[in-house]
Amino acid sequence: MTVERYIRVIAGLFILVSLALGVEASPLFVNKWFLAFTAFVGLNLFQFGLTNFCPLAIILKKLGVPENKIACSQC
Repeated sequence: MTVERYIRVIAGLFILVSLALGVEASPLFVNKWFLAFTAFVGLNLFQFGLTNFCPLAIILKKLGVPENKIACSQC
């Protein structure tokens, strides 16, 4: 998997978990303030789309996650 794919997977997971913890109808409900985390992740994704800057991408690159996959036709 590439950096961008990890970002999508982790952001999606954070959104689903924060919704499960913040929506009152959920059996995992803790507090409505978990919805603020959902908004934070959404704003971060929006900012990443505009500026191409993402702190998670920096962390993943330092951990050695490849940035792009090379297509087999280019090998």
